[in-house]
Amino acid sequence: MKLLGIIPARHASTRFPAKALADIGGKTMIQRVVEQARKADGLSRVVVATDHPEIFDHVRAFGGEVVLTGTHHQSGTDRCFEALQTLGESFDYVMNIQGDEPFIQPQQIERLASVLDGTTELATLVKRVEDAETLVNTSTPKVVLNARGEALYFSRQTIPFQRDAPPEDWLANHTYYKHIGIYAYRADVLAEITQLPPSSLEKAEALEQLRWLENGYRIRAVVTEFDSHGIDTPDDLRRVAARFLV
Repeated sequence: MKLLGIIPARHASTRFPAKALADIGGKTMIQRVVEQARKADGLSRVVVATDHPEIFDHVRAFGGEVVLTGTHHQSGTDRCFEALQTLGESFDYVMNIQGDEPFIQPQQIERLASVLDGTTELATLVKRVEDAETLVNTSTPKVVLNARGEALYFSRQTIPFQRDAPPEDWLANHTYYKHIGIYAYRADVLAEITQLPPSSLEKAEALEQLRWLENGYRIRAVVTEFDSHGIDTPDDLRRVAARFLV
């Protein structure tokens, strides 16, 4: 399978403008993401997709591959599709690698790539929830799976709800999973889902993957032992840098 890794990196951000260019121990965030992605086996190319000339020039300067996309995209999925079209090369799958995960592990990318066999339409990573704080945190989407390891539903609420048990016993009674936001799309499916209008479930939860489920697409969920360390604010940056740059 020919697999393209795309790292969406937009410039505008309400909580952290130009975070892709933020310095983390002498390297920018986007450079660290590119370097981590390049360590993973299985990716044919790693390309940054950005909407801003400053990020474009910076990626070129450190030797990365980059394409300039529009500023109108509402999601990284849409930006990935434009980048794929711009490259003009045929790929079996496209992997959307988050541009604000400077310490993503190559094993996460390789784990997701391992299920891309031509029959998989869409795939993403999930991780077992291990603490009560994460279980009730509405900023951390949870996911329930079917017997084939496919996503049944994603929610910001805790799902499933255990009717006959107190919340403090839920983790002991059931295996809960949280969503790790890296996606793989079969190329033909990526073209299809970017043409779908926003769905009612997506609007309710503010989770774009519900649009795909609501329209009948199957999302393979792959369990990883590695956590997500996304950076949304300068405080996140200080916290994550302090953990990894020792």
